[in-house]
Amino acid sequence: MRPFDPNLLWRSTVGFDRVLDLLDASARLADESHYPPYNIERVGDDRYVISLALAGFTPEDITITAEQNVLTVEGRKTDKSDHQYLYQGISARPFRRVFNLADYVEVKSASFMHGLLKIDLVREVPEAMKPRKIAINAGSDDLTIEHRRAA
Repeated sequence: MRPFDPNLLWRSTVGFDRVLDLLDASARLADESHYPPYNIERVGDDRYVISLALAGFTPEDITITAEQNVLTVEGRKTDKSDHQYLYQGISARPFRRVFNLADYVEVKSASFMHGLLKIDLVREVPEAMKPRKIAINAGSDDLTIEHRRAA
């Protein structure tokens, strides 16, 4: 079987650069660490929740950054106490987890409780981008435009 070559798509498509870059980046990220574990849950038509298991971290140890279409969650323990562990099974290593967001997906809030960081996301399409129905008149009547909710 021949491996997938994204260069074939780049030279035959126009305007899909971002999608192709996301596919290429996803293939490279497949080898990264799986720490911390996380869930992505759909809780409504346009609502999502990302949950990260961060046992041993505090809210002060975590940084959440939302840039254009990218959500980054970073954690670094600041507590450098002199514990003498016989066994340390709860990981406290630094991490950086990056999530690519679709267009119009915004971070609404974040909460930290019982070792779980929950990030609420909402997809809000601007009115100008929503589909609309345009009525066609045969005479000199006014043109009417009807707005519909996007799918």
